[in-house]
Amino acid sequence: QVQLEESGGGLVQAGGSLRLSCVASRSILSLDTVGWYRRAPGKQRELVALISSGGSTTYLDHVKGRFTISSDNAKNTVYLQMNSLKPEDTAVYFCNGKRAVTVEATLQFWGQGTQVTVSS
Repeated sequence: QVQLEESGGGLVQAGGSLRLSCVASRSILSLDTVGWYRRAPGKQRELVALISSGGSTTYLDHVKGRFTISSDNAKNTVYLQMNSLKPEDTAVYFCNGKRAVTVEATLQFWGQGTQVTVSS
């Protein structure tokens, strides 16, 4: 079992920046991937950015060039640096960790979420 705790959300004006942190209760290297998801009001949850244990990254097209996901293994923390924020980035952001148990079974762990609000 891995507990994930997000922080760093808040209210920011359009064009501003925030850095979200996701701290894991154990080594993030025990996870195959750690991702940031978001859920905006009235919309489905979507994957924003993902980092693998090997360091490869994936981004939602809408955030490419603005958001950067990174990890600090010594601190068991994954960050999401968000620059040039837009009102449409307003959402609750969740940290997610996945670990494959078998070829067909994957464990998932979720944080409680942190609210990001971007004002126009």
